Amino acid sequence: MAYLFEVPVEGADPVIVEIAEDEDGIVRAARPGEIAGRAAESLQAALDRIRPMAKAFAERTEKPPEGPDEVCVQFGFKLTAEAGFVVAKATGEANFQVSFTWKHS
Repeated sequence: MAYLFEVPVEGADPVIVEIAEDEDGIVRAARPGEIAGRAAESLQAALDRIRPMAKAFAERTEKPPEGPDEVCVQFGFKLTAEAGFVVAKATGEANFQVSFTWKHS
């Protein structure tokens, strides 16, 4: 079962997201279509918390002389009622995808 969760957005109306109920977790009480919870932090605050991680990837993969022309780092996030925004897992591990591209001149 899924429930609705409100995410504050600074300077705008909140965003309503649907969260799947964890079968082993706490069951939220709300009628269908009602908001069952609200994120403790705004979307901007959550993004500010992950900014240092993104910056670390960028700094550590700067283009060396023989390095790639492009570096792409992707990571997924999920919203949980208990923890807020977290890096999504993939089979029990943090979910980071890094790709390097070399362009032939």
